[in-house]
Amino acid sequence: MSDTDLPAAPAPAILEAALYAADLDAAERFYGGVLGLERVVRVGARHVFYRVGEGVLLIFNPGETCKPPSNPDMPVPPHGAQGPGHFCFAVDGAALDAWRARLEAAGVEIEADFHWPNGARSIYFRDPAGNSLEMAEPKLWAR
Repeated sequence: MSDTDLPAAPAPAILEAALYAADLDAAERFYGGVLGLERVVRVGARHVFYRVGEGVLLIFNPGETCKPPSNPDMPVPPHGAQGPGHFCFAVDGAALDAWRARLEAAGVEIEADFHWPNGARSIYFRDPAGNSLEMAEPKLWAR
């Protein structure tokens, strides 16, 4: 079957995205404290989830999510990743300087701060697990 033979469907949106961190306490201090994100839920040493706009950022402990499900009512298959991932937050250009100052005040090193060829600005930094995080103007991906 070719792509042209597939039935039409509305374009999907991103509902959730995942990063992995073995130390969920450090992740909570960073995402909830430094970034000020609203925590949705934490389940022991397995995961902590945060609201990001209309979506949710899932922070999983890779040592726990690779295990088969133990609850038959929640048959989420084992999954995970090894090594650092990447996540980008959409941030208004006028707020990027304030975010940079907040991150630096919290001791977070800014790895890069630049303008893309289309004029959008991004700043890059890392979470305690080594994941690459970016805050970028939404026009980075404007159509």
